[in-house]
Amino acid sequence: MKAITIKQPFATLIAEGLKEYEFRTWKTNYRGDILIHAGKTIDKEAMKRFEHLNLDYPLGCIIAKVSLTDCVEIHETMKDVLRKKNYVIYEGTTESDNWHGYGFKLENICKVSPISTNGKLSLWDYEMNLNDK
Repeated sequence: MKAITIKQPFATLIAEGLKEYEFRTWKTNYRGDILIHAGKTIDKEAMKRFEHLNLDYPLGCIIAKVSLTDCVEIHETMKDVLRKKNYVIYEGTTESDNWHGYGFKLENICKVSPISTNGKLSLWDYEMNLNDK
């Protein structure tokens, strides 16, 4: 199954259903199920911004399964749409006003018990086995 590694706290925000777009500088044509892997690094500034949510932020493990349903270009209009949708989550997540990239639309979010594994760059394949349930 495809997987994507995401820094904390953003991986947990996705797993909790609070963040429905993941931002990248590259686009993908892939559509379908994808595992959310919480990387071993954190965004310290973002962790402070979301500490009031009192969530757990595991590292180095798969924490959710989602459906990647679309990949949209992020331009000023889309940034405004996302900020209006949820200012707390989306303000500052596109790095700067000059940032340009793509948003992966994530739906059908299902948290899973953490599965410890190393992450990789880009979309990568994770082979599920019977012990990963």
